[in-house]
Amino acid sequence: MSRLLSVNVGLPQDFEWQGKLVRTAIWKQSVPHRVVARRLNLEGDGQGDLQGHGGEQRAVMVYQLEAYRYWERELGRNDLEYGQFGENFTVDGLADDEVCIGDRYRIGNAVFEATQPRVTCYRVGIRMSNPQMPALLVSHRRPGFYFRVIEEGEVGAGDEIQKIADGPGRITVAEIDSLLYLPNHDPSRVAIAARIPALSPGWKGSLEELLKADERGVHNGNAGLTSSISSPPAWNGFRTLKVGAVHRETSEVTSIVLESVDGSPLPSALPGQYLVLRLSPDKNSPAIVRSYSISGASSSGTYRISVKRGTGAGSRYLVESTRTGDVFETSAPRGDFVLQSGSHPVVLLSAGIGITPVLSMLYALASDAPKSSREVWWIHGARSAKEQAFSNEARELLDAIPGSHSAIAYSKPGPGGTFGRDFDIHGHLDVTSLQKLSLPIEADFYLCGPAGFLVEMNRDLISLGVPPDAIHQEVFGPLSSIEPGVARAETKIPHPPLSAPGDGPIVSFTRSGLDVPWDNKFKSLLDFAEACDVPVRWSCRTGVCHMCECGLLDGHLRYRPQPLDQPAAGNALICCSTPESRVELDL
Repeated sequence: MSRLLSVNVGLPQDFEWQGKLVRTAIWKQSVPHRVVARRLNLEGDGQGDLQGHGGEQRAVMVYQLEAYRYWERELGRNDLEYGQFGENFTVDGLADDEVCIGDRYRIGNAVFEATQPRVTCYRVGIRMSNPQMPALLVSHRRPGFYFRVIEEGEVGAGDEIQKIADGPGRITVAEIDSLLYLPNHDPSRVAIAARIPALSPGWKGSLEELLKADERGVHNGNAGLTSSISSPPAWNGFRTLKVGAVHRETSEVTSIVLESVDGSPLPSALPGQYLVLRLSPDKNSPAIVRSYSISGASSSGTYRISVKRGTGAGSRYLVESTRTGDVFETSAPRGDFVLQSGSHPVVLLSAGIGITPVLSMLYALASDAPKSSREVWWIHGARSAKEQAFSNEARELLDAIPGSHSAIAYSKPGPGGTFGRDFDIHGHLDVTSLQKLSLPIEADFYLCGPAGFLVEMNRDLISLGVPPDAIHQEVFGPLSSIEPGVARAETKIPHPPLSAPGDGPIVSFTRSGLDVPWDNKFKSLLDFAEACDVPVRWSCRTGVCHMCECGLLDGHLRYRPQPLDQPAAGNALICCSTPESRVELDL
């Protein structure tokens, strides 16, 4: 008979780590008295990061005495105490390779159900004084698991653990953990696991993404951990392309058509993707690297980008100096802001130069119109008719889509724009104007525009009942950081590290416009990016969760340690890699 050896609880506390203030409840203390197991957690317990921990599906964390003994031998330690792994229940029995998702147990007078393995998290590495611990727990197939509380009640050390029901599918904790995090995801087993009713929604969604990728024949990276993985880039690094044509769209926007040097058709892009150009406005200065969305048809054999003349050196150079016959070093089409197939209505919502990627999507929808019944909405905001690019082009594409809808907003119409003919909304797009349009809330929404526009549109659409996961957006410039449990600090402009410059290869953070020589005192590119205040995303910091995965535009990396599953081709995991050559990262 399995037995509950210790009940461990702890409330969130602030902890200084690597110059950051982390809020965490990883420190759990064994308690001598009985406690009440409630729907969301144990009495006296809490979670510091409710995005990754806690909630009904992750109310109680379980770890086993046998795993303690294993890690004592493996790590050569004799100082481990109950609660060391952040668990609420330390148990004798309930091994990860025996407990199945959906199994139910009675402990004391409460009933629990196994819902998912432990979430990979850097904080267990902090608690164990071993930063590799998140990866070790997965690779050694000893993650531990979470309980959901089915019937509330009291529990205490010494209680017997009685199994009262088997979960359907018979997928163990260890197996489902490996199905997501380790290579060779067996689709037949993934399909069984994804159908288990007790499995938490987050894990179910990740497994479903693996199945969708398999159905599309995409076996590139881990689709369960990285959103919208597509096929590998058509070529690695940069390739020389020639300017085939230059078109002035407005006084501020210029379109540039890129073609192969030998005239052969370029590989098709996915509608919504972008190119990265390596530019040399000043021959005596280092090249600058900038990203531009493809604005034309993605399968035309050429790539059209459309650039607004701004204050940046790259956009000024392209708009003012580009001539037919010029050549540029160019990446293959990249990006996961792409039009998804399906039958749902599509709403393309943009402002200003944010029109470019959604215009490429409109081309694809118009091309598919004869064999598709998808409802299409085109909504765009501009200052005036004078500053609205592609108005005639968009209108012709919409005319090719039966039953399409269009709404144009001008914030300052001025002379030359007629209400009801050139535009439909006087003012900025907002929740009131969106509500009047009676948009289908079951649609997939694709947004692109200035940062403030994206924030407002996300807020307004959600207030109208649009599910957050139906809203897809492209962000110009650096993405927002994801640093679980870390207190939000003042946003800083990216800069070289405050210490003396390194003497290693150049690391280019292309979205941030920063080129910095690598310094070997840093353990990873993630550490280096943080020292430069480049916005980054991470969770495990050991090559497990793929939260830090980003585009590797050019260059070669060394992985130490090796990630448990490889990133997609053309991508990098910066938490466990260092540069072997000059590298250019999409950060």
